[in-house]
Amino acid sequence: MPNIKPISDLRNYSDVLRDVAVGAPVFLTKNGRGRYAIVDIQDYEKSRATIALLDELAKGKKSGEEKGWLSSEDVRAHFRSRKNEV
Repeated sequence: MPNIKPISDLRNYSDVLRDVAVGAPVFLTKNGRGRYAIVDIQDYEKSRATIALLDELAKGKKSGEEKGWLSSEDVRAHFRSRKNEV
């Protein structure tokens, strides 16, 4: 169940922060509407990493569509040659 509190509860911010945990953000409302979310730093870093990964995947997809896709054998040959370099 989501932890939803009015923003006025920040007067006692230590109580609000105590409720924040990994996978359990606290949502703050202003005038009865969702306005802010306080998340644990681990959740924040995971979200940022997910966004970065999705961005790289989108770049790869765009590159494949514009420049053409590599066959699986081409990819294998590339990594075999790199393995032999080491």
